[in-house]
Amino acid sequence: MNKFWIILWHTYWTKLRSKSFIITTIITALLVVGVTNIESIIEMINKNDKKESIAVIDDTGELYPAFEQQLSMINNELNIEQVDGSEQDLEGKVIDGEYTGLLTITYDQEQLPQGLYKAMTITDSTVYSQLQQGLQSLKVAIATEKLGMSSEQLEVLFSPVTMEQEALEQNAKTAEELNQARGLVYILLFVIYMAVIMYASMIAMEVATEKSSRVMEILISSVSPVKQMFGKILGIGLLSLTQFGVILLIGYTSLRQSMDSLGGGMFEFFGFGQIPAATFIYAIIFFLLGYLLFATLAAFLGSLVSRIEDVQQMITPMTLLIVAAFMISMYGLTNPESTFVTITSFIPFFSPMIMFLRVGMLNIPIWEIGLSFGLLILTITLLAIFGASVYRGGVLMYGKSTSFKDIIKAIQLSKSN
Repeated sequence: MNKFWIILWHTYWTKLRSKSFIITTIITALLVVGVTNIESIIEMINKNDKKESIAVIDDTGELYPAFEQQLSMINNELNIEQVDGSEQDLEGKVIDGEYTGLLTITYDQEQLPQGLYKAMTITDSTVYSQLQQGLQSLKVAIATEKLGMSSEQLEVLFSPVTMEQEALEQNAKTAEELNQARGLVYILLFVIYMAVIMYASMIAMEVATEKSSRVMEILISSVSPVKQMFGKILGIGLLSLTQFGVILLIGYTSLRQSMDSLGGGMFEFFGFGQIPAATFIYAIIFFLLGYLLFATLAAFLGSLVSRIEDVQQMITPMTLLIVAAFMISMYGLTNPESTFVTITSFIPFFSPMIMFLRVGMLNIPIWEIGLSFGLLILTITLLAIFGASVYRGGVLMYGKSTSFKDIIKAIQLSKSN
């Protein structure tokens, strides 16, 4: 057991002090800080931008004051100016940069307002949408006046229809609870997906790197393959928790500083306050089981290659399994009760994501959760036994090994040593 801990801590400290880990952590932390302060960053960058200035030609001779009033309720910072002169001259001022754009207001056949907006480019959809919305509001006001409708009648006409949902199943989640659960499940699914992709690949790379340096021949003779394999798996698992902890701490601190108040805490602020604590516990359990499953698979796949360049090719099927589980989970967010989602949630390679999705959004029987846990643990155990055999023989194989036929060779080498 002492050798197991030596391998575990050696793997952890070596990776923790590596330049790639430090650079990756710093870059990820900077991205998190940027995302949590995106509004402040945009305001700081845009504060020196020239204010939008729109020239308006009112061919009707009467709509501009009402249009200006409607637009001020949409965006009072958008500067519009009624101008006189030929359209050609004003287009020249737009080209010269004096105005951002030129809006011409006319009447259509029904004597209702319509517009033509000209600018150097039409990539800025925000300004166009605001001008269009202002004209639309003006058109509605004029049309209702012609029809003799009051503002109160208009408000009743355009008010959204009231339609509620009510589940008949006992203890079923309400629509609000489902929306909260859907948001949280999406975030946690993404975390599980990224963690497995990143750290399982890291394990395969670690094994291939040591194998290419011929250190494996010494290690295998002194440490059992099971201890060596799980020492690396748990060492990199501890590394992932360290990196996640640092990033979450930085993200939480940055987010808190960018807000005046969190209104009762982080979960309450984002609307997750009513989600049961069991959901978070299940998230941790499925995360750990999913990590162990794919990390074990990655370890013995990494042992089959002799060159680092071949690692990605060897673990591609594993990566595709993870991607498939994530895609099914995305489908399941809108239809968690479908038969397809239910069946795939019991497949061990899909369970960490899909069963967690069902646990977070549905009230499923406890036996289904227990069965999923049991199948996951059984698969991890069988994979560990089989993987240890492949691992022991695989690390002694050199040369180009990118075919899964090499698994048979690895097992044969394991039996002969």
